Order: sequence, then C-alpha cells, then structure tokens
Amino acid sequence: MSKKITVNTIQKFKNNKEKFSVLTAYDYSTAKYIDEAGIDIILIGDSLAMVALGYENTNAIGIEEMEIFTKAVARGVNHAMVITDMPFLSYHKTESEAVENAGKMIKAGANGVKIEGATDYIIKVIKHLTEIGIPVMGHVGFTPQFLNAIGGYNIQGKSYEATLDILEQAKKLEQAGVFSIVLEMVPEESAQYITEHLTVPTISCGAGKYCSAQVLVSDDVFGKYSEFKPKFARQYGDMKSLIFNCAKQYNEDVKNGKFPSEQEVFRLKEEELKQLKLHKDNQTNSLR
Repeated sequence: MSKKITVNTIQKFKNNKEKFSVLTAYDYSTAKYIDEAGIDIILIGDSLAMVALGYENTNAIGIEEMEIFTKAVARGVNHAMVITDMPFLSYHKTESEAVENAGKMIKAGANGVKIEGATDYIIKVIKHLTEIGIPVMGHVGFTPQFLNAIGGYNIQGKSYEATLDILEQAKKLEQAGVFSIVLEMVPEESAQYITEHLTVPTISCGAGKYCSAQVLVSDDVFGKYSEFKPKFARQYGDMKSLIFNCAKQYNEDVKNGKFPSEQEVFRLKEEELKQLKLHKDNQTNSLR
C-alpha cells in the first residue's frame, strides 16, 4: 500500500517536476475506487451542489452539506490527500467563523480545505488557517463563488496585464502559506508563466498542460453529468448510458416477471414448507 499523500508529497512532486492528479468525489464508493486507482488528491468540490444535489450553481450549498459528504468520502480513502471546498459564505464573514468551519471539515476527515480568491481579507483567513495547522489549497483565475461579480463563466488572464494580476494574487496566496493553487479557466501560456514563477505547485482546471497537476469533476470524467460539459473536461466513460440502460432493463425484467430468477430467491426447507402448506390448507377448510 502506498504511503498517504501529504503536503510534503505534493511539494516534492513540484520540486521533482512530477505531475500529480486531482479528481472530485462525493460518496464513499467512488472515493474508494478512485483512491485505489492512484489519484493523488481527492477533492470534495462544491461542484457537488450541481452534479450531486441538482442546485443551479455552487453557491447554493452550505457547510452542513459539505460536512456530510466529506465524512462519506474520507471513509473510503487510504492513500490520497482529501481536500474539501469551503462553500460560499462559510469563510467570508469573520476569521473566527472561517476557522470554526474549516475545523469542521478537518474533524469530518479532510486533510485540508480549498478557498477561492485572494482579497486582503481572504489572505488573512488563509494565513490564520495555515498558522494553526490547517493546510489550504488556493484558487484563482475563474472563481465560481464570485460568478455574479465576474459576470459569467468567463476566461481569466486573457491579457499580459491580467496574467500578471493573477500571478500577483497567486504570490500573495503563496506567502500566506497555501500548499498549492488551482488555476481555473486561464490560457495555457498564462498558466505556464504563473507556474514558472511560483514555488508551490499549480493545479490546472482548464488552464493547460504546463501546471503541476490537473483537476476534473469526476462526473464529467465518468460521463455521468450531462447538463453541461466544460470544454476542458475529457470524458473517459459513459455512465449516463450505463445507468439508463441498467435501470431500463431492470424495469422491464420486474414487469415481465424475469426478475427475480430462481438463483435470486431464498427457499424454505422442505419440512417447513410442508407445515406452511398444512397451515394454509387448514385455514382454507375452516372458511368453508
């Protein structure tokens, strides 16, 4: 069994120029399987708001729901580092509330948390968390929790100046103590430049191949979520068709009597069956 992935492992990947993988999970069995597959970081992303709970966007999910899913995922993981997204408004009000909510995720089984943005306040929160021993993954570029302020699902860092601005944000995160930084929806060249000018590893979410790692939503990878597919998400399977076809066949087998079969039922012992039939016959006779 491979050793548990830690912040030290992640930094070694960066230092040795080794790529590492990040994939989301929201339940015990999925986490167990992708952990066994060798994924390095399993992220309980707030993307579960849309793909698992059917909300319109990620801002709808709360800390209590993230805590439940974190517990489920953590139970299935032995090897990977488990990181939980801090959901919208769970770290924005006060530093003390941010610490309390991040602590809930650690107690639920996470090895660290992910926080979006790099404002002065968020930098203070991240610094506070890292100082008390809670690893933090940063997130800049397109930040879904700021969707309304950004004005839509827009690519970030599309100019020289914008690239330098993201790099400046990333450096602030680095100085605050993050162990890695997600770059979302950033041009590949911009992400490469930013990665080359940071000490901590970067994780590409639609930011090209030159980052230290790649992250995708598992439902996109497995072909399970069909409402929306990002340009940068590669589909490796077709779980939508698998689930649909299995459910359809089961439905038909139930209604035409093909399920359950002889191999799928339990039988009484012959002596017990005789007594049951005798009891039935006696009841029938008493009604005559």
